[in-house]
Amino acid sequence: MNTLKIRGNWNITKGRMKQKFAQLTHDDLQYREGQEDELLGRFQKRTRRTQKEFDHALAENLDD
Repeated sequence: MNTLKIRGNWNITKGRMKQKFAQLTHDDLQYREGQEDELLGRFQKRTRRTQKEFDHALAENLDD
């Protein structure tokens, strides 16, 4: 994950992730610097997806 890029676009990315994965809540997508692994864990727990799928979903939304 590119943390600098995530931080800069997080509100946009968060909205897109909620659209793509409807089961995610606002709390699931809380981003705190230094706690990226916790964010990944919440995503994996809620969606039952892998880290690779999470990274791919982020990359899709950050490239726009």
